[in-house]
Amino acid sequence: MQTLILLMSDSIKHECGVAYIRLKKPLEFYQQKYGTVLYGLKKLQLLMAKQLNRGQDGAGVAAIKLDPKYGQRYIARKRSVNKNSVADIFNDIKLKYDTLDQSKTSDIDWLKENFPYSGEILLGHLRYGTHGGNSIENIHPFLRQNNWMSRNLVLAGNYNMTNVDELFNHLIELGQHPKEKSDNVTMLEKIGHFIDEENDVLFRKYRDMGFSHIQITEKIKEELDLVAVLKRSFKNIDGGYNMVGMLGHGDTFIIRDPAGIRPSFYSEDDEIIVAASERPAIQTAFNIKRIDIKELQPGNALIIKRNGVLSEVNIIPAVEKKSCSFERIYFSRASDADIYKERKELGNLLSNEVIDKINYDFENTIFSFIPNSASTAFYGLMEGVNNFLNEWKLKEIEKLGNNATTSDLRKIINIIIRKENILIKDAKMRTFISQAKDREELVGEAYDVTYGLVKNTKDTIVVIDDSVVRGTTLKSSIISILDRLHPKHVLVVSSAPMIKYPDCYGIDMSRFNEFVAYNALINLIEKNNLKAKLKEAYEECKRQLLLPNNEVRNVVQDLYALFDDNCLIDEIRNIITPENNEATVDIIFQKVENLHKACPNHKGDWYFTGNYPTSGGTKVALRSFVYAYEGRIERAY
Repeated sequence: MQTLILLMSDSIKHECGVAYIRLKKPLEFYQQKYGTVLYGLKKLQLLMAKQLNRGQDGAGVAAIKLDPKYGQRYIARKRSVNKNSVADIFNDIKLKYDTLDQSKTSDIDWLKENFPYSGEILLGHLRYGTHGGNSIENIHPFLRQNNWMSRNLVLAGNYNMTNVDELFNHLIELGQHPKEKSDNVTMLEKIGHFIDEENDVLFRKYRDMGFSHIQITEKIKEELDLVAVLKRSFKNIDGGYNMVGMLGHGDTFIIRDPAGIRPSFYSEDDEIIVAASERPAIQTAFNIKRIDIKELQPGNALIIKRNGVLSEVNIIPAVEKKSCSFERIYFSRASDADIYKERKELGNLLSNEVIDKINYDFENTIFSFIPNSASTAFYGLMEGVNNFLNEWKLKEIEKLGNNATTSDLRKIINIIIRKENILIKDAKMRTFISQAKDREELVGEAYDVTYGLVKNTKDTIVVIDDSVVRGTTLKSSIISILDRLHPKHVLVVSSAPMIKYPDCYGIDMSRFNEFVAYNALINLIEKNNLKAKLKEAYEECKRQLLLPNNEVRNVVQDLYALFDDNCLIDEIRNIITPENNEATVDIIFQKVENLHKACPNHKGDWYFTGNYPTSGGTKVALRSFVYAYEGRIERAY
């Protein structure tokens, strides 16, 4: 039997990314040292380009100038929903700059007064929208404007709040009239409200002391207490977030949720302060050593005052750290040293089970993969298989003893791990069609297959993926494509465990009925005449949703507990097997305990276990199940 092992990638909708730069020196310094006053902008573009995997819908940038003259514009913002949004933004800025003659581009004072993006504080955002339409109004950064410099707020981030209804009602209780119900508007206005209050407190204090209004304005710029603002603003917030806020006068905050769900990194030297969603982006953009980049700790905020002084301050008491494991499996770039190591280990931990499934037939095994996100796990799988094979060879040689012939030894030594390209993606084909039906119809045409490597009706093809979410692409495209090669058997392997529960913290996996594991569960319930259990769970979910947040539990876990994982896997196999498929199909999933072994510092596993790090997440899961039971397709948050 010949066995073929592939690595492929099933598309999962992404989350957002942020990039922040604070220039600590006057603009003249960067012009003299680096030859351009646009040093900060160029670095911001590179920082964003290195995180493009986080932006599919659009991008935006904002710049703030320190100490502007009265009547001069000091906040600039540009957003784009174009296909190449980052390039679109920076090309437009560059075009405007290139129209200036040399006398202006060499005049720092003129640029500071007239060129909108010649600021010392820069913010970039890459958006993938899990909620809201893909229009310019939904692209970060968001801006809350005021004629008082210290009341202006620019906000962007990688975040999703699970208790938007509660936050929305709180704004109404404060006397506001929000223009829409979304986490973007609610967070902008809630933080803005407490910024206003902090301004009012300082204004009254110095007015009563006899200061003039102009003097009071300067005092507010110096003394505005961002820590107090954030502690009040983030009280009773439920969700995952890495959020950046810039005030018009120059203060900045970067805040991370208390469970550390969303990633956040920063670095500082005597020239710049830089922060981003991914550590390798900072390393590459600024050639900074890994040791010089810090992780913003859960519940903490970076406070960067207008004078450039940085401090990390606790805002919300940290809870058990539940950093998102999907960051490690799928989203973040594998150029991060830790992520690379972890993804290799995920592949390595699957090797024994894969070897067992192929019945130890190394001599007739071909390994291949489809890039890009799963390629690192492939190397780990190869490492594990090679280690096993080397040990097997040693034992076989020892069995031969002194009677071993050259022919016997050569036969053992010549057993190697064969690697071939079987599925090759046609770069000219576009498969990112928004409608699922249209996309599935094109996937088959987007791949070329290498013929002549698989023996008809004799060989096994093993396809390893970094995650299996819906299973639709496997059934309608990948397995069908591989079946053209007439294998005897197809084995699908996922380096992630079974995705059983929705996400609500920034990844677009929000509906139960989109998960192949959930559909397998429903099939098993129906086959075993357990619909009464389903109805009971539905009624209990509705009851739980009325309870206080600290009392809710994930009722859907009870349904999954009706069957062991092997039963679910068998049913998933049935679901992903295309009709009239010639080859038989099987599937392997990573074990949750192995996920934690590979990624020990990222224990956020709610997708697989239903153990959400916040009560708001549990309520989203309950609501999502209610919607699935009722046949509703809207999001549960």
